[in-house]
Amino acid sequence: MKQPVAIVGMGCLCALGEGYEPCTEALFMTPPTPYPPQYFETTHTKRYPVFEMGRWKAPSTSTKYMRTTQLGLSAAKEAIAVVDKEMFSDTCQAGVCVGSTVGVTLNNEPFYRRYRLRDDPSMAAIYRYLKSNPAQAVANELGFQGPCQTIANACSSGTDAIGVGARWIAIGLCDWVLAGGTDELCRTTYNGFIALQITSNEPCRPFDANRTGLNLGEGAAFVLMASDTVIHKTGLPVKGHVLAYGAGCDAYHLTAPAPDGRGLGQALDQIFETDGIEKDAVAFVNAHGTGTKDNDLTESSVLATYLPGVPFISTKRYTGHTLGAAGAIEAVLTLGCLEVGKIPPSAGFDTPDSQLPAAPVKTETLIDGSIALSQSLAFGGNNAVLALAGTKGIG
Repeated sequence: MKQPVAIVGMGCLCALGEGYEPCTEALFMTPPTPYPPQYFETTHTKRYPVFEMGRWKAPSTSTKYMRTTQLGLSAAKEAIAVVDKEMFSDTCQAGVCVGSTVGVTLNNEPFYRRYRLRDDPSMAAIYRYLKSNPAQAVANELGFQGPCQTIANACSSGTDAIGVGARWIAIGLCDWVLAGGTDELCRTTYNGFIALQITSNEPCRPFDANRTGLNLGEGAAFVLMASDTVIHKTGLPVKGHVLAYGAGCDAYHLTAPAPDGRGLGQALDQIFETDGIEKDAVAFVNAHGTGTKDNDLTESSVLATYLPGVPFISTKRYTGHTLGAAGAIEAVLTLGCLEVGKIPPSAGFDTPDSQLPAAPVKTETLIDGSIALSQSLAFGGNNAVLALAGTKGIG
């Protein structure tokens, strides 16, 4: 990416709220409290808390889709509300790139239980599943007729989707790109993370000495990006920019990051090899910060090496770990912080860990600058980073 890519619209919904502005405002309030899941049952004696979107109701027009896609459509519609849908016409390349993890693939258990009992269940659940590819559903519903891709790259999926979408514009493949991530809570992922013994039975505490694991969450976020040609033609106000995207895989372990952080280091190297991005220009970092022992130790060590003294936060105590949506939600919240010129306390962090060479901020902090990083560390050794600029960061 030799030129910044403009962001003209944003959409977000998660445990913080419904909408980009409500979510940004809620970052500076008392974090929501996670509770045991209400929408599925498990046999675990411990009821591990999650950040469920219990009050959110899918629009009635979306009932043909599964919950992950419904969440994504809601965030996507907010992101494109700033433009007339007629702009995404046959004469321009309008692409969609969506990150998700398990997405819609693991929540048809009632159907399969009945099928195994030879109960002749209705095929409606399967038809709904087949229609629910997140990227294809968003493209079909919103009239995007260009490149269309769903990325399933574990917890970096949302970050990767925005990075890939920005590159589509940077290389001239698209005039518009709607990119982001979406994921729902379901019994399979809930049980899986418990089996990995990285789930906390209390609200998570990223980077804290007493951290005991993560809390899962759900939600979606999207950004609408546009080429310079579109910006000049339409005069749309620019809300931010994607300056660079870096990705690296350390291939160290199925679920644990390489202790030396080389995968995250590879991604950061790509960011700082981009013309115009200097380390001393970074105002803050929105870290992955899950609250697990390994992730926080690795991430803290890398930040201490690459960006010593730069303030950083984790927003996982506000949203939970939303898996494939996490990188997109955090990118949008990062842009929100740049817009208001401050970052919230890294909620859940109280006691510094002597083994961690860098610690997040404990209080609301004014930021000096308009460039920030949003980073994701994922299973399989996948690491992805976005360099983002607020409206004051370009020109």
